[in-house]
Amino acid sequence: MKYLNQFKSILYVVLLVALGASSCTKGLDYENTGAINPKNVWTDSVLIKAYLNDIYGGLMPRWELGSGANADEGINAAGGNLGSFQQGIVDVAVNFTNLDYTYIDKANYFMDQLAGVQESVLNATTKNRLIGEAKFWRAWKYWEMVSSIGGVPLILHTQDGSDLNSLKVPRSKTSECVAQIIKDLDEAASSLPPNYSGVDYGRINRAAALGLKARILLWYASPLFNATNDQARWTNAYNAAKAAVQAADVAGFGLFENYRLIWYSRNKEQIMVRQYYYPDSYMNFAPIRPLAFTNGSTNSDQPILPLLIAYPKRDGSPMQLDQNQLSNPAYNQQFLTDFYTNRDDRFYATIWCGGTVYPTPDVNVIGMTTPRSRSYWQAWTWKEKATPSTVLPARDNSLFSGISPLIQNGDENGVTGFFQRKGLDTLLDRNALVGVAANAKSWFSPMRYAELLLNLAESANETGRSGEALNALYAIRKRAGIAAGTAINYGITATGQADLRQVIINERQVELAFEGFRYSDLRRWKRYDILNAQGTRKGLLLMLNKGQALPGNTDNIMNAAVRSKFSAVVIENLDKTASANQFYKLSLKHWFNSLNPAQISIEPDQLPQNKEWGGTFDPLQ
Repeated sequence: MKYLNQFKSILYVVLLVALGASSCTKGLDYENTGAINPKNVWTDSVLIKAYLNDIYGGLMPRWELGSGANADEGINAAGGNLGSFQQGIVDVAVNFTNLDYTYIDKANYFMDQLAGVQESVLNATTKNRLIGEAKFWRAWKYWEMVSSIGGVPLILHTQDGSDLNSLKVPRSKTSECVAQIIKDLDEAASSLPPNYSGVDYGRINRAAALGLKARILLWYASPLFNATNDQARWTNAYNAAKAAVQAADVAGFGLFENYRLIWYSRNKEQIMVRQYYYPDSYMNFAPIRPLAFTNGSTNSDQPILPLLIAYPKRDGSPMQLDQNQLSNPAYNQQFLTDFYTNRDDRFYATIWCGGTVYPTPDVNVIGMTTPRSRSYWQAWTWKEKATPSTVLPARDNSLFSGISPLIQNGDENGVTGFFQRKGLDTLLDRNALVGVAANAKSWFSPMRYAELLLNLAESANETGRSGEALNALYAIRKRAGIAAGTAINYGITATGQADLRQVIINERQVELAFEGFRYSDLRRWKRYDILNAQGTRKGLLLMLNKGQALPGNTDNIMNAAVRSKFSAVVIENLDKTASANQFYKLSLKHWFNSLNPAQISIEPDQLPQNKEWGGTFDPLQ
């Protein structure tokens, strides 16, 4: 979204001129013609757009590295960091959401001021488009709060700070808030173009507005908000999802052919996009890189067992793991072969496996001159067999009893042997990850075409349209490199609504991994029981067989001969700490956050607390 920074640069220059001129005042009656007069903003089309771009900059989502640890996607650093809420610790003073109207106020002010802008400054078409963009972001921010706590005070115009009574706005019902949000999005969609190009690439388009509408109505139909499973809500969600896909198709959006490359260029998959580039809006992927390839933070979002197993095999069949059979060498070897070499494309595009070449130009061993030529090993051996090696020094400070990690360069914070690599800038070495030089490039897409298809699949299934649901899933799996098979079902054998619902749950888990959906999905489905049933965050370790020599730098786990020297071992709890082990014990009685008690105390009559936190407000009304 380079246009954001272009307009910000213009504002910066104007401000500098204003400040410089003010320092030259020689008389009390001097008129500073260089200063910005707020009223003059609305007579300048460039400044008007710059104002709106500030809203974009504040609300466009960012990569949330490390957030995978909130659910069953990953673990950060050396473990022992399972969230308090995930451990069943709930507190009204901790699990709260703030009412934040900063950008809602900005959007309201923008639209109120724009109403009086002359045709000579902005023609009617441009004005309506900009209002549509502002309404989208107002809806976005309102839904961010409503999805967390239910109904909030609805403020739709600039408030008069001199009228204190007018500032006391009570919480509206959730249904009223949803109705207003959908109204904003419908009006936005009617005034927005199908798509953009050039410097305007990345601005909110019609498909984004309809896609957000479909996402919200899907939530509103889900168990979190729909306790009675009102089918009318599912029908509304289906109609919205269908309309969003159709609008995207008309605009030229679709599934990008190469899943791995979605985040590296402008492409047809990106309905919404935040473009990271240096120096104006750079991204730092250091937190998800292994220690040997990073500066500063490291080891976030290490994939854990549920995600590792969730990806299907290339024939579309589920990846099976029977822990009880891992002690059988033949079963173990077949499992490793399927696990490493027989997965769909999304597995390799999302997860880096220890024992392969890390996909950056870093030199792995001191003195090497050829980058990317040697594997980086994150594997383990039994302590009694641990032998010092110049290649892979074995250490005895493991978290796991009887096991010692074989980790090149001593990455003591790596506990799984796997790392997230989705969107990773593979052109940077660790020396480029220092301070302002953290100049990674990436195109993060908070809404992409695949999500529209998944929303359509889910709402179609819930309204008895299983054929339409399956077609959407087939398209996604085909793009993932999964074979159609003789039945042309891409490995999906589900029969009946309940079975297909589980397929959709699994497909969202892998297609949208580490993009900020998994924990929210589990919440809207009211399926924290999925986490609780797992008990702990489990890991899959690559273990060197007893008596085998340590692998060399050029060995690669994708090679059958190398792989035969290893076995798979499941670690039941990656969150072992010095004081106690950590377990999933999420409350099945707390699905909405509390409203910040400090904000309630300001206007207790207008801001009642949610019922599940001891108040009177019902988020389901």
